[in-house]
Amino acid sequence: METQTHLKITDNLTIPLAEIEIQAIRAQGSGGQNVNKVSTAIHLRFDIKASSLPEHYRDRLLQLKDSRISSEGVIIIKAQRFSSQVKNREDALNRLREMIKSVTVAMKTRMPTKPTRASQIKRLDGKSIQSQRKSLRSKPGEE
Repeated sequence: METQTHLKITDNLTIPLAEIEIQAIRAQGSGGQNVNKVSTAIHLRFDIKASSLPEHYRDRLLQLKDSRISSEGVIIIKAQRFSSQVKNREDALNRLREMIKSVTVAMKTRMPTKPTRASQIKRLDGKSIQSQRKSLRSKPGEE
């Protein structure tokens, strides 16, 4: 899944682990006595602008409307799902991988289409039926 020095995103795209800042922090929430002693949660930071990603991927990442991307262009992921630091580290890296992988997929360009003649007629028929229905609701002699 991941090599020793690089995080594999796709078959032809990897990120050096040196560009990813990983810090162990204490997890929040319940967890008994252990939660106050052991730093099991992972705080991951990835600077998009300073990364070795290709330019078009960096631009797409910066355009994402994601609360995990700061205004300075830094992806911040906090992983505390598991009670193991190793699992939380793997979870944070997987979430970063999925976020970057989402911008590598090219979006299809939308082809403008016209409604068919039958659908236009069906819509207009529906409008006239609704109009008749509403006119029948009025009191007699109001027209």
